[in-house]
Amino acid sequence: MIMTTRRSGAAAWVLGVAVASAFFLASEAASSAAGAPHDYEEALRKSLLYFEAQRSGRLPHGQRVAWRDHSGLTDGLEQGVDLVGGYYDAGDHVKFGLPMAFTVTMLSWSLLEYGGDVAASGELAHALESIKWGTDYFIKAHTQPDELWAEVGDGDTDHYCWQRPEDMTTSRQAYKVDRERPGSDVAGETAAALAAASMAFRETNPHYAHLLLHHAQQLFEFADKYRGKYDSSIAEVKSYYASVSGYHDELLWAALWLHRATGRAAYLDYVVDNAHEFGGTGWAITEFSWDVKYAGVQLLATRLLLNGDHSERHRETLELYRAKAEHYVCANMGKNAAAEDNVERSPGGMLYVRQWNNMQYVTSAAFLLSVYSGYLKDAGAGERVACAAGDVGAEEMFGHARAQVDYVLGSNPRGISYLVGFGAKFPARVHHRAASIVPYKDRKEFIGCAQGFDDWFGRKSANPNVVVGAIVGGPDRRDRFKDDRVNYMQTEACTYNTAPMVGMFAMLNRVAREHGPISAPTPTTVTSQRQESSTGTAAA
Repeated sequence: MIMTTRRSGAAAWVLGVAVASAFFLASEAASSAAGAPHDYEEALRKSLLYFEAQRSGRLPHGQRVAWRDHSGLTDGLEQGVDLVGGYYDAGDHVKFGLPMAFTVTMLSWSLLEYGGDVAASGELAHALESIKWGTDYFIKAHTQPDELWAEVGDGDTDHYCWQRPEDMTTSRQAYKVDRERPGSDVAGETAAALAAASMAFRETNPHYAHLLLHHAQQLFEFADKYRGKYDSSIAEVKSYYASVSGYHDELLWAALWLHRATGRAAYLDYVVDNAHEFGGTGWAITEFSWDVKYAGVQLLATRLLLNGDHSERHRETLELYRAKAEHYVCANMGKNAAAEDNVERSPGGMLYVRQWNNMQYVTSAAFLLSVYSGYLKDAGAGERVACAAGDVGAEEMFGHARAQVDYVLGSNPRGISYLVGFGAKFPARVHHRAASIVPYKDRKEFIGCAQGFDDWFGRKSANPNVVVGAIVGGPDRRDRFKDDRVNYMQTEACTYNTAPMVGMFAMLNRVAREHGPISAPTPTTVTSQRQESSTGTAAA
């Protein structure tokens, strides 16, 4: 049913906001064309509900998604470890460590950039809960300094069945990486997630933040010392979340997050000293995903350059990182010299990378463009990106990011919101086992493996449960979309599609309320919680 390409991130490598008033008016007109202007605060609230729908384990008393119940309560039992908890990545019930960790990294990054806006919308507690549900699981899964449980369940057997998670009869075999079977990519991404999350919790739960940072540092040491691709150690993951880009990007990514969390120069030295060998200053990338982190690496490195957070010996290499970061920006703005170096756009303006779950690239690009526009604005002195087809300023960059968000919310040729549960028209037949079957609380009798296919999968009617806040795979390169449960390329949602949007929705809600000329958001106006080192010093 679901094969490699659905999740593949690298099969083809190859704001306060100040947009010009003309662009702002055009953007508002596009929103109005699809209906009323978008309610970003509602989008924020609903996006956070999605993570509750994806929970595995024993659900808390405060669970708001009532059609879900406890599941996966014996995960890890056969291996003698407690692996209860964490997230299902999409519409099935395998717990894949690499995309789960990336989801948590992006949720945490959202708060580090736009946490003040999330708090102002009254959703900070829910956002922190969404992060903690993942980080609590990672702490359990990190059973030894050099051991990480990277998967629970088997995609092949899981996809033979269409069941609610509460009824699972499929294998719950757990798989780990360790010294003999390394997995630098999954360990590195988990280190990045825990380091980023430690900063998100530093103010509200400093003890927990310290614990997260401890695990992050151990995992990075493990990932770096025992190098290897996790899909070479865990064959079962290859058909679903193969590490096509390898592990070098995750090592650089983790080191940058640890540098941001600790302020330790050794982590920046690592990023600079390994820049060439690991491809950080070599790969010119046009996408950012759970697999390919290079654009994120290059952007974070550029942030240090713009802020002056480096020694003189680092400058030359950080300038090389900046050149590659700006290649990504220019690609998404359509301003690189060669057409093949630019990201395609649909007639309706959507960034288009590939057929399967294209929305993951739309939401990640919107986030990176918005964040980078803020970094440029904060750097001042008229900082711009020099693209072959013309310079790009912070305002134009942010405007493009906002346009992608508005496309997701319904400002598109079909007038459909690809954020489920938002707006008057959204996908009703999401490819999602739990959402497509009667809720467990309403019908507790067991629904078997094949019975789900026979009785529920093929129904033409809408799902009985709305998986609110999910962002589905979305339309094709010509803005065409078929709302059909069988059409998993377009109607399946993934946690990493929604994660980058949490901060974006919150920030755009503030911008919409301010009603002034929009400018790229700066760190001081975005959040008072953006803290950059273990000393607790807020960003200037």
